[in-house]
Amino acid sequence: MVTGTGPHGRVVARDVEQAKSGKGLKAPAAAPSAGAPSIAPTMSDKQILSLFEPGSYDIVPHDGMRRTIAQRLTASIQNVPHFYLTIDCDIGKLLAAREEINAAAPKDKEKKPLYKISVNDFVIKAMAVALQKIPNCNVSWTESGMVKHHHSDVGVAVAMPGGLITPIIRKAETKTLSTISNEMKDFAARARSRKLKPEEYQGGTTAVSNLGMFGIKDFTAVINPPHATILAVGTSEERPVVRSGKIEIATMMSVTLSCDHRAIDGALGAELIGAFKQLIENPVMMMV
Repeated sequence: MVTGTGPHGRVVARDVEQAKSGKGLKAPAAAPSAGAPSIAPTMSDKQILSLFEPGSYDIVPHDGMRRTIAQRLTASIQNVPHFYLTIDCDIGKLLAAREEINAAAPKDKEKKPLYKISVNDFVIKAMAVALQKIPNCNVSWTESGMVKHHHSDVGVAVAMPGGLITPIIRKAETKTLSTISNEMKDFAARARSRKLKPEEYQGGTTAVSNLGMFGIKDFTAVINPPHATILAVGTSEERPVVRSGKIEIATMMSVTLSCDHRAIDGALGAELIGAFKQLIENPVMMMV
């Protein structure tokens, strides 16, 4: 694009004549390349320890899991351009459906229910179905091309001693809430005793991180490649909302979607979180 020197930055006849004669404006010489910007080095162990009085601390060596988590999350933040979308969801219908489903759960010989659906089970199912509705978000970025997944394999962050792990509900869009619930209970128990198989926590197309159970209102989560998204789920709480011009009290839950901007643009991410909101607010739609 040519920029002239005439009034208001327009190209005028004089500019054209000077360009023909080789006397016109020339692009400034490019500055010498300094290479890709380097990441500021972190403090060394010696530098960190020098800030504290000897004997005032203990050092607990990192185990393999802690090192792996640190490496993967550092690489994600450095290499994956994150952006975040937050939305509030009215989960009144969800809570009513959950109560009804759990009350109708069949019992075993000891009269214990065969399943007990949680809010998180609804979240997993809603995210899986939303990805099917917005398939361009059910992707993984590679340098050679976009990987478009056929199924929604939803990883769910599980806290465990010394770190966390993300077991995956495979083909979650095809599974019932009771199946998702029982799979998650099994995964969580085996995750905490470190008995998960690699194929049970590697891969996946998205993830859910729920800190609502700890009373966290909202937060942002770090994407775990090859995922292109992760949904951070906050606690539910009663808040005043305006409906039909009237103020009412509703049970609201804030969720924040982290997106890999290489694979998903803002408008597309908004479509995904909008689809999730529609499903979580109208849980019967997950069953269709």
